Amino acid sequence: MHHATRSKRLIVALSGAGLVAASMLTGPASASVAADEPTSTPVPIATPEGQLMSYIVNAKHANAGQTRLVESAVKAAGGEVVQSWPQIGVVVAHSTKADFRADVVELDSGHAVDSVGASRTAAVSEGTPGTGGATANGQLSVGGWLAGQDVTAAEAVTLDPREGEQWDMTQIKADKAHEITDGSSDVLVGVLDSGIDSTHPDLAPNVDLANSVNCTEAGRPDTAAGAAEPTTSAHGTHVAGTIAAARNGVGIVGVAPGVTMASVKVVNDDGYIYPEYAVCGFVWAAEHGMDVTNNSYYVDPFEFWCDDQPDQHAAKEAVRRAVTFSTKKGVVHAAAAGNAAYDLANKTTNTSSPNDGTAVNRTLNSTCHDIPTELDGVVTTSSITQAGTLSSFSNRGLGVIDVAAPGSAILSTVPGGYALFSGTSMASPHAAGVLALLKSTHPDATPAQLIDMLRAQATDTACSTTTRGAACVGPVEDNSYFGEGVIDALAAVS
Repeated sequence: MHHATRSKRLIVALSGAGLVAASMLTGPASASVAADEPTSTPVPIATPEGQLMSYIVNAKHANAGQTRLVESAVKAAGGEVVQSWPQIGVVVAHSTKADFRADVVELDSGHAVDSVGASRTAAVSEGTPGTGGATANGQLSVGGWLAGQDVTAAEAVTLDPREGEQWDMTQIKADKAHEITDGSSDVLVGVLDSGIDSTHPDLAPNVDLANSVNCTEAGRPDTAAGAAEPTTSAHGTHVAGTIAAARNGVGIVGVAPGVTMASVKVVNDDGYIYPEYAVCGFVWAAEHGMDVTNNSYYVDPFEFWCDDQPDQHAAKEAVRRAVTFSTKKGVVHAAAAGNAAYDLANKTTNTSSPNDGTAVNRTLNSTCHDIPTELDGVVTTSSITQAGTLSSFSNRGLGVIDVAAPGSAILSTVPGGYALFSGTSMASPHAAGVLALLKSTHPDATPAQLIDMLRAQATDTACSTTTRGAACVGPVEDNSYFGEGVIDALAAVS
């Protein structure tokens, strides 16, 4: 989400007690730095005594026994277990102890801790919810799914009032796809964002409230009535409209207007998506029958998370585990490439992170990634204009971008009406919508097969004139601006 509303911010002076040296933390980096590369610039996170901070503690193995051992180490070190995910061996903890990270390692009597790191540079603002040790039961809830709808050819398509303004749907041939099918309501798309306005007349028919959740309570799932509704941002509602605004004679129509959506709120009221929120969202999607997720954000507070920095590695590893787990459960993920006009294939420096404290002028290396968009199994989506050129703000990268989709001046739903937003945040939901159509027409396809189809069916698009940042490189079949091409909704249902 960093993004359209706050310009890829969507996107502390570090001294004194609580600074932890890399040698004091356990767990190997998931990727080593090449001999000819620099070490990324360290960003030590201060954890003063008495200040409530949030931490990610990863177990060496993803099982209940190892997770319980990690919980014991957390408690012995003076921390409180906020949420445990034994499915992936991840524990979210809070502590006011300056030396919590080092103490968790020292007091790990079961030798279960793989890595530990602070998940943000700022103090916890939401407090510690509930009591410690809450473990998700992993039960699949399907009570809120709408009645099944067969994928059949329609004899005629009746246009919604503002559908003629949706150039983006014409560009990806969604209008033609709708002559065949609007998608199946058996397909559930998780919108990991700032919440969906479930009362909006264009969205209400397709929102599954029973499978919606708020993950911003320190990373602990909150299913209270209204918890997954938007509070300070229209972003998630706009994204949801692009994916699946209903064909109901009102307003606009989404890419897949027949599919179902769940609101998975991962953006807090200050606009941050911390690692524990994202982990909660991906595991929730896996355990609640979702087929597709859309991720129009990068995980805060780092635009790029570097594996050779202990705090960043621990949080990045937790998100990676959550994405991998959900993929294995059958969920396919679309994500925004980012709005910094940056070449993701050639990272060198970054000046915007951490964005919840004092930013540092950082040197980057090949272990540094924008997450979740650069994680395995995630469709990285760049943004294009109505003219078909790369949007001036869009990130790019040879071998990084999978596909391109419309993202400039996109008309969609917002609480109380409709609005034009721009950003790769707006491109990604187009890809998520096409993935939902593919799942509708290929219900037994795996996430890898859906991604292969999406990429293969995309319209090859040759390099265009450089508008900002790095020049376009690569062949028409797969280049740094458009990846394997512009997504094609008609091909997905044909």
